[in-house]
Amino acid sequence: MEKQGHSEMESILPESHSYIKLLTINRELLVSHIRNTQCLVDNLRENDYFSAEDAEIVGACPTQPDKVRKILDLVQSKGEEVSEFFLYVLQQLTDAYVDLGPWLLQIGFSPSKLIQSKAVVNTDPVSRYTQKLRHQLGRDSKFILCYAQKEELLLEETYTDTIVELVGFDNESLGSLDSLACLLDHSTGVLNEQGETIFVFGDAGVGKSMLLQRLQRLWATGQLDAGFKFFFHFRCRTFSCFKESDTLSLQDLLFKHYCYPEQEPEEVFAFLLRFPHAALFTFDGLDELHADFDLSRVPDTSSPWEPAHPLVLLANLLSGTLLKGAAKLLTARTGIELPRQLLRKKVLLRGFSLGHLKAFTGRMFPERAVQERVLEQLEANPNLCGLCAVPLFCWIIFRCFQHFHSAVDSFPQLPALTVTLTDVFLLLTEVHLNRTQPTSLVQRNTRSQTETYRAHRATLRSLGQVAHWGMERDLFVFSQEEVQASDVQEGDLQLGFLRAVPELGLEGDQQSYEFFHITLQAFFTAFFLVVDDKVRTPELLRFFQEWAPPGEAAATSCSPHFLPFQCLGDSGPAREDPFRNKNHFQFTSLFLCGLLSKPKQKLLRHLAPAATLKRKRKALYAHLFASLRAHMRNLPRVQYEGFKQVQAMPTFIWMLRCIYETQSEKVGQLAARGICANYLKLTYCNACSADCSALTFVLHHFRKRLALDLDNNNLNDYGVRELQPCFSRLTIIRLSVNQITDSGVKVLYEELTKYKILTYLGLYNNQITDVGARYVARILDECTGLTHLKLGKNKITSEGGKCLALAVKNSRSIFEVGMWGNSIGDEGAMAFAEALRNHPSLTNLSLAFNGISTKGGKSLAQALRQNASLRIFWLTKNELNDEVAESLAEMLEVNQTLKHLWLIQNQITAKGIAQLADALQKNTGVMEICVNGNLINPEEAKVFEKEKRIVCF
Repeated sequence: MEKQGHSEMESILPESHSYIKLLTINRELLVSHIRNTQCLVDNLRENDYFSAEDAEIVGACPTQPDKVRKILDLVQSKGEEVSEFFLYVLQQLTDAYVDLGPWLLQIGFSPSKLIQSKAVVNTDPVSRYTQKLRHQLGRDSKFILCYAQKEELLLEETYTDTIVELVGFDNESLGSLDSLACLLDHSTGVLNEQGETIFVFGDAGVGKSMLLQRLQRLWATGQLDAGFKFFFHFRCRTFSCFKESDTLSLQDLLFKHYCYPEQEPEEVFAFLLRFPHAALFTFDGLDELHADFDLSRVPDTSSPWEPAHPLVLLANLLSGTLLKGAAKLLTARTGIELPRQLLRKKVLLRGFSLGHLKAFTGRMFPERAVQERVLEQLEANPNLCGLCAVPLFCWIIFRCFQHFHSAVDSFPQLPALTVTLTDVFLLLTEVHLNRTQPTSLVQRNTRSQTETYRAHRATLRSLGQVAHWGMERDLFVFSQEEVQASDVQEGDLQLGFLRAVPELGLEGDQQSYEFFHITLQAFFTAFFLVVDDKVRTPELLRFFQEWAPPGEAAATSCSPHFLPFQCLGDSGPAREDPFRNKNHFQFTSLFLCGLLSKPKQKLLRHLAPAATLKRKRKALYAHLFASLRAHMRNLPRVQYEGFKQVQAMPTFIWMLRCIYETQSEKVGQLAARGICANYLKLTYCNACSADCSALTFVLHHFRKRLALDLDNNNLNDYGVRELQPCFSRLTIIRLSVNQITDSGVKVLYEELTKYKILTYLGLYNNQITDVGARYVARILDECTGLTHLKLGKNKITSEGGKCLALAVKNSRSIFEVGMWGNSIGDEGAMAFAEALRNHPSLTNLSLAFNGISTKGGKSLAQALRQNASLRIFWLTKNELNDEVAESLAEMLEVNQTLKHLWLIQNQITAKGIAQLADALQKNTGVMEICVNGNLINPEEAKVFEKEKRIVCF
């Protein structure tokens, strides 16, 4: 009997080159580590090394170790070739014999050419399951889901990248993500090494589900080289299909409710438990998770075999209590936050950039002439182009274009008037309702939008009823009985608004349905609330409760409180669910404002009494004004350089969107009166270019001068164009981190120089080149009151730097200039040196991280000998050496007005720092010289300890 040793896989090598002896000597190790005998038998039979009788003999053995012993006996009895092939199978099937990998490397097994020519068939259950998962995910991810169920669009032909940005715990930008592979690597953007969840978030329709589908496709086709053998994809909304009393084990959740192994499920599950890092889980739409019961008292479960409610399993997977080490990728809409201990990375999706939009246009319209026509019309309509920054809305608009293009001889002309999101969804609905009409080559459908809606009144009402029923309960998946209860007919299902999905319940596969997208369910909910005469004011306004102050919102919420994820955070008294998000309520409110607007009454008067529409509109508008005033009163306010500054929140953006949907100048004017501040700070509100239309709709009624801070959003050039009506009032404009290019800067130049009231221009971290720098220089030339200019982290070289420096030289008002992170080099530095000579007003200047070396540094030092205005000078992260330090030291003996000099992370040694320290003996004005990060060690730095103004570490 073999001893239970070899715990560290030590092997014994035969003195002579004999595979039979090798198997004999290491028999103990092989018996204890070979768990899959069937794979060996299959390959031995496939290559005629085993007969059917041999296989029967092995199969008759009662235990797995006995089967291994019998295989070894038979193999050794058949000679060296069979013994060598036995080892070859162990080497080739790494999944099946993962424990023997180190031993095979240790013995240096190298098969002969004869053995390498033999076929090895992988019948290992783990490998077979991986193949099955790839096949299933490949099938499910090949086509994208469409509104029209009969259409199929290949993902490869349609998918277009979007702006994917790594962010920190507080959503500060950490840079863009270059590829989906970087999403899963262990070096890029990691916030917490102990965290296991990659959290991807963004607005509705921005492409979160499509990103996951693309990821699935890459893994299924073998293009995602991340080492994952298992890929499990779940949509969070389907967990709502489970009842409160339902329980199942982790194995059942993965196998019975996702993909079942064809062979040896216990062995596959055991492999997963041993190697959790080989699994990738994706959970789509945490914000769509719903439970109408309280899990706060349900204990955590760490056992993969213990039955628990599926939501408890989900929570424990995310926390790492189950399958610790497995990769988890979770998506949610903006506003959802995860506990920091769970986060590994945070990734923000911002939608299409201008380049992405052009690429997507090319995919949707392959004909070059049609493609150019679409781009021309989008360029002429920045409002519509702003909507197209959201991939879902862009896809809807383009599909409508395609429909009209196929229905008429010439390409349709885009409307010159403003287009709202309600207009887009009304058009979408009309297009798909008209697809039920018989078509002919000689006769086109000429039915108007009003006639189309009137003809399908019953269908629209039924769809609206089921949408509203679900929205009230935070439900997004409907059983067949729930759909039938709303009188939805079989023909209605063929329109593509509702699509069939398999239900996750325990009763087996049941037919269930969901709306194609959450925004579509919100639209039909709003439609039902508008046209149903039985809906009263409280029911109409209940979706606006997210705007109420916290106390009121809690008292009037239309959904029960629940804590399905309390087990993710600290235990303690019940509190509001931190994952709860009412983004779908926000869209319902938005569509309510659009449908009840006066321009839509011509359409809706045939579907609901005019008096009903008027009553609802009056109640809605009154609530809108009251909510805006209450919201603005509760926002934090500060006095800032003569301005009343208010820090607005994302809710304010939603209010502006709703007001914009009304398209009522009176509503916009009243809303402007409710903004009791003249400095609007809208940073980190995730505003897109379309939101600039809504902002302008209100602010152009504001008659006083304004300051507007839109830093860290996603406005791009189209957003800048939409802000044009506001520029006559804006004195402070902050547009940093907004994907703005030279085209947007050109718009700024053309508009701002008309009014010449600008005092502050912030364009940090955009995509501005030398072309845009020239426009900024002209702004500085013509706006003589401009005091602050922020242009850091753009793409400005020496040419742009020289233009800006000349404008700074000629300005008598400029107070601060930020050029950090460009590439102006020595030529640009020399130009700024000329600007510094005898400048009357420039007080703060940053030329950090600009590739400035000796020549440029010495030029700046010499110029400062003739400057009495500069107080703070940043030269961090350049290539300044001791020679520059010597010039700066000589300057300090003359210049007594400079207060702060930052030379961090340059190439200055102790010699150069000594010269600066000596110069300070003759200078009483300088408060600090920061030289940390230079070529000086702690021992050398001790020499300067007495000079407190020299900061070495």
